[in-house]
Amino acid sequence: MSRTLEASTTRAADDAPPLQHLLHHWRDYYELTKPGVVALMVFTAVVGNLLASPGSLPWNALIVGNIGIALAAGSAAAINHLVDRRVDARMKRTQGRPLPTGHLRTAHASIFAGTLGISGLALLYFAVNPLTAWLTAGSLMGYAFVYTLFLKRATPQNIVIGGAAGAAPPVLGWVAVTGSIDPHALLLFLIIFTWTPPHFWALAIHRREEYASVDIPMLPVTHGDRYTRWQILFYTVLLVGVTMLPFATGMSGPIYLVGALALGARYLWFGYALLARPDDRSLPMRSFGYSIVYLMALFAVLLVDAYLPVVLAPFIG
Repeated sequence: MSRTLEASTTRAADDAPPLQHLLHHWRDYYELTKPGVVALMVFTAVVGNLLASPGSLPWNALIVGNIGIALAAGSAAAINHLVDRRVDARMKRTQGRPLPTGHLRTAHASIFAGTLGISGLALLYFAVNPLTAWLTAGSLMGYAFVYTLFLKRATPQNIVIGGAAGAAPPVLGWVAVTGSIDPHALLLFLIIFTWTPPHFWALAIHRREEYASVDIPMLPVTHGDRYTRWQILFYTVLLVGVTMLPFATGMSGPIYLVGALALGARYLWFGYALLARPDDRSLPMRSFGYSIVYLMALFAVLLVDAYLPVVLAPFIG
């Protein structure tokens, strides 16, 4: 009886005027945007904004630029939900999402995704600068279509190649301020690009059976658990090396170096532990969780290193 009542209520809300429908389903639409992922992307874009203009606050890029980037990222996430809706229905981790549960119709989600994408790109093009809009459009297409529609189902290296789209936000943030691509912005891109495989493969180890059940060729499915753990360690070592580049090129100073080494040492421990303790079933998700903290903290240290001398200058001078 309760299910019948719930279904009737949902149908009534679906048939309501657009604004009423949106208000009734706002939590479902919010979930479509993958807010946690978008928040991390916007945070790295903000760091790109601030590193592009040390000593000043680029308000237009910080506010308008990041709203546009967030809208485009939310659109890409919603398209990912649309493309993966049948696979999501078969995986325990994702079967509660709005489309598999029927909380939202495909048509409504499609309109929502299109509206977010067009609004975000238009805002960037007309209120920030065209280059930021074009780069954001490329990132959106790369994640929503190239990765989700093709790479994800075509190769176990999907996350390595597709990681380029997720690594774009700090470059977008930098370009929103300067209107051009700077080599230092590309270093930020390289850090996230190298971080993505060990970050996601830890989750893939934990969810290996689910990926296998829906024929998605994640690395643990195609090459096995131990091989994936070796790859995580390899990419973590590579990541720690890449994070030394901002210091080596003069982009950042000793504060960043110390922070990057400390954070990297902890991440390397997880890479080693995944190999040394394969029977510890909690380690993959602990590594996955730490990887998020690691990236946020690393970018925060970049900011502290760049802005602390500016803040202290009046007192020292």
